[in-house]
Amino acid sequence: MNGTLLVIAKSPLPGRVKTRLTPAFSPQQAARLAEAALRDTLDAVRATPARRRVLVLDGAPGTWLTPGFDVVAQCGGGLDERLAHAFGLCEGPALLVGMDTPQLTPALLAPGLELAADEASFGAAEDGGFWALGLGAPRPALLRGVPMSSPSTGAVQRARLVAKGLTVRELPVLRDVDTAADAFAVAALAPRSRFAAVLSSFAGAGAR
Repeated sequence: MNGTLLVIAKSPLPGRVKTRLTPAFSPQQAARLAEAALRDTLDAVRATPARRRVLVLDGAPGTWLTPGFDVVAQCGGGLDERLAHAFGLCEGPALLVGMDTPQLTPALLAPGLELAADEASFGAAEDGGFWALGLGAPRPALLRGVPMSSPSTGAVQRARLVAKGLTVRELPVLRDVDTAADAFAVAALAPRSRFAAVLSSFAGAGAR
């Protein structure tokens, strides 16, 4: 496999990650859930065949970082610029995911990386965004200017791919973890994950 797997993430520090999980969870609990989701994501990425695995990180690595990843600092600017920068680090096919889908598995990831130069892969999120974006060749400009954190983000990004003339391979629609309800729903989908274990340790916290 000649492709690159990219994970874009923030260091899981209280008050900096998963702030929409509060007040159902404390900032410390939200950070623990974020760390568990990140660990689950890194595990899935590490188990997926790839030439290179890159963690594009906002913050400093912690004890949660496992071997097998190149760590690169995120650039400045909006999320569209940071995603574009991540793709600019690659040669050949690349698949990018975030840290919000701890239910990821190699079976979900591998098809998104098997791309020819004129292909893309796209994994829509239930909230209107996207959980995965794959490009058969580096095209950072396709991400710049896409409105992020909007119900239209996924539609705009996918339309960019089509307008470029790329053949788009559709990946399954997944649910991101943004709210407490999301957390319980995703944990139920991945009951053996670190994320589910941490969530279950918060007895009585949150609301189903």
